[in-house]
Amino acid sequence: MVGITHNRWLATGMSTLLAAGMVVGASAAVLAQDEECPAAVVTGEIPDLTEQLGHKPKVGLVMKSLANAFFQQMDAGAKAFAADNEDLFEFQTVGMADERDFNAQVEAIENYITQEFDVIVIAPADSQGMPEHIAKAIEAGITVVNIDVALDAQAMADAGIDLAFFGPDNRLGAKMAGDALAEKLGEGGKVVILEGNPEADNGVQRRMGFEDAVAEGGLELLDSRTAHWETEEANELMTNFLTQYPDLQGAMAANDSMALGVIAALEAVDKVGEVEVVGFDNIPGVRPYIADGSMLATIEQYGSQMAVFGIEMGLRELAGESFCGWQLTPIDLVTAENVVVE
Repeated sequence: MVGITHNRWLATGMSTLLAAGMVVGASAAVLAQDEECPAAVVTGEIPDLTEQLGHKPKVGLVMKSLANAFFQQMDAGAKAFAADNEDLFEFQTVGMADERDFNAQVEAIENYITQEFDVIVIAPADSQGMPEHIAKAIEAGITVVNIDVALDAQAMADAGIDLAFFGPDNRLGAKMAGDALAEKLGEGGKVVILEGNPEADNGVQRRMGFEDAVAEGGLELLDSRTAHWETEEANELMTNFLTQYPDLQGAMAANDSMALGVIAALEAVDKVGEVEVVGFDNIPGVRPYIADGSMLATIEQYGSQMAVFGIEMGLRELAGESFCGWQLTPIDLVTAENVVVE
């Protein structure tokens, strides 16, 4: 896959490793976006803390909707890593019923506090609402690691916490997908955006990235509305877009679950291939559509390994290391030229 040329890597390029099958134990690194913070080197090796703590560390992973294939991949990757390291830590995961079930994440954190977990790794559903709850976990002595969706800086400041963020450049990724669409359609192409959850930082950043591509590519943005990451909601929204904008040429979906809803709407009116579609996440369900040309592109952000990064960094922080700033994880553009259909 195409590497991320704007990043500087401290060791072997992470993007190359991941594309080759994600050899976590190889020498690799994530980039510290903040120049004042050193980059955290990802080794795949975790400390043995059982003697220090008097028990095996307990690690909890809090994700968003497990109806979303991206988080299914994250869940599977984390559980595989935990199984390989079962002598070093105990592990539990919690997912939400849907993308807006914020209370499920709050309850998970409260349960982990009650059960005296040592590390919580979280992909927050609400960037502004979550910091006050994370603060309670930190006050209880739990190490918390923020992955995938960045917590809001002001909300963290208000809650009296400051966490590093391990995750991708969502704005850049969305622009990469949007640039592919702009190149395909040419200047003046008529497009719409299907936004993610507006309470989540990655939803905001991806919308902004698509808008960057619209401006730079000279596209005409007909409409931009949220479908809250959900397939059925995106199907309904895209159906309405097709009725309202019969000359529509392209759709930018902020995740692949919504892209699948867009494709279903196009199939219903026999417009697959007439309206170009881009997404984000590279979930298995979209890969056949990319391979056969029904969908133009998506962004790989290596969900199966993102929680693994968080687990490793959480246990290393528990052992005494510290991390700060934005620790950037890799992204790649996926098209018919490099998609892998399993």
